[in-house]
Amino acid sequence: MLPVSIQQKCEEIIGAEILGVQTVSGGDINQAMKLETREGLFFLKINTDPFSGAMFEAEAEGLALLAATKCIQTPEVQGFGMTVEGGFLLLEHFNISYRPTGFWEKFGAALAELHRNSAINFGLGNDNFIGSLPQSNCLHDTWSDFFKNERLQPQLEIAKQKNKLQPTDIQGFEKFCKRLPDICPVEPPALIHGDLWSGNFLCSADGQPVLVDPSVSYSHREMDLAMTRLFGGFDQPFYRSYEEAWPLASGFEQRLPIYQLYYLLVHVNLFGGSYVGSVRSILKQFI
Repeated sequence: MLPVSIQQKCEEIIGAEILGVQTVSGGDINQAMKLETREGLFFLKINTDPFSGAMFEAEAEGLALLAATKCIQTPEVQGFGMTVEGGFLLLEHFNISYRPTGFWEKFGAALAELHRNSAINFGLGNDNFIGSLPQSNCLHDTWSDFFKNERLQPQLEIAKQKNKLQPTDIQGFEKFCKRLPDICPVEPPALIHGDLWSGNFLCSADGQPVLVDPSVSYSHREMDLAMTRLFGGFDQPFYRSYEEAWPLASGFEQRLPIYQLYYLLVHVNLFGGSYVGSVRSILKQFI
């Protein structure tokens, strides 16, 4: 059911009455709805948690940053805000289609083009979220410092507070971080989606890739590619097309678990379970 205060806000933004509401899939964190109006269809995300206003604002900023590159489609942000009944994010609605021939090649090339958008420092001008967890984006001159201080360390602190990891695990991370500058290739910061698994892209009605639910930063471009490999769902032509557009430095297959370590830590803090074993396995591999 659509809360009254959020409905009123959405109708103000759209400039038309909401005629129909249909619950749709929208991930594990938020409720998602398709809104029918005389102005067309809209996609709405709502969340009753107190932090949801900040979370949706960060998501809107991330979508706007990706859209400004004109490299790949994203839903246009119609509006966002917080009411007495929770936060909301109102977006353009996309009709989804099956992936046509050539979809993966377009997607891979578009992601490589996106990654060529760079900045002076690693990080971002504002913090955001990864899932429902806060993500710090303080600026750093080097990738290894950024990865250690703004990605791994904050998740380690959360894991310690939740008693998800043992003291030996923390010691392992300390040894691991000392090796980072010697392992990862030196590249300029790249604008990344930041949470690029198979649930965070769509295929539009005209067969184009569309990115959703970003967790953006200027980071190492191999982060996005490592995330695509963590849970599957991306076909090989995607990777071939990316490599043709912008080849990766040699040794990526060996480095891949390094980047996945961050996303696995996030899953430890959100879900626990078997992800702890995966984290320990990667640490053992590199220390």
